[in-house]
Amino acid sequence: MYLGIDIGGTKTLVASIDDNGVIIERLRFPTPKAYPDFVKELETTVASLATKKHGACCVGVPGRLDRKNGIGIAMGNLPWTNVPIRADVSRIAGCPAIIENDAKLAGLSESMLRREYHRVLFVTISTGIGVGFIVDQTIDAALADSEGGQVLVEQGGQTQFWEDVASGEAIVRRYGKKAKDITDEATWKQIAHDIAIGLSDLISVIQPEVIVIGGSVGSYFDRYEKHLLETLHRYELPITKVPPIVPASRPDDAVLYGCYDLAKAANGTTRT
Repeated sequence: MYLGIDIGGTKTLVASIDDNGVIIERLRFPTPKAYPDFVKELETTVASLATKKHGACCVGVPGRLDRKNGIGIAMGNLPWTNVPIRADVSRIAGCPAIIENDAKLAGLSESMLRREYHRVLFVTISTGIGVGFIVDQTIDAALADSEGGQVLVEQGGQTQFWEDVASGEAIVRRYGKKAKDITDEATWKQIAHDIAIGLSDLISVIQPEVIVIGGSVGSYFDRYEKHLLETLHRYELPITKVPPIVPASRPDDAVLYGCYDLAKAANGTTRT
């Protein structure tokens, strides 16, 4: 049995996952802004799981990591710096733990469902924007610390981080609504444009065979897919073709399944 933990900017998911990759139990709690409060809440939540014994644990972390020492260096939308996540989780879970960036884990999970592609780019658009690049069902070490949400784009005559223009938080700030509450076609067309300007940069540099869009905004892919593709193809070049773009198969649980995939691989076996 494996323990998967997905630390998000607004919520944290905790799940027991069996040896076949089936989520047996899932709990959630709002992610506290103070790290000591998070540790206490996680301890309470793990203790509430029906499964009391896990063989290994993996934690999806929204930021930059020191994987060797198990430290969360900087958390993006959370004000945590240099926090000992691996040691704290290992103590709470009572088993060995590994940590990895959440977008990379989600990308790993989605790539397992698309084995016909060798180069998978996963983009999660939630509170912020995260990116994972997966090659042959393995997180690409060369881009393991990449922060796609920090690509520079222009909007309104100003140079800004892509995340500050196209993330879920940016959508709320600009339109006063969450993505789930937006039905206006013109608004989705503008959101699609904002997503496309950063995505086109990633396509040019990484040249993936497929792009998977996840996260809370990714859940509404059908509302802006047409506009997104129209914008991307408008700026398409012969040497940087727009690849297929698809919504995540499991947008809510991709990180948890990625936790399972990585933990299982770390134990010497891989998911089939």
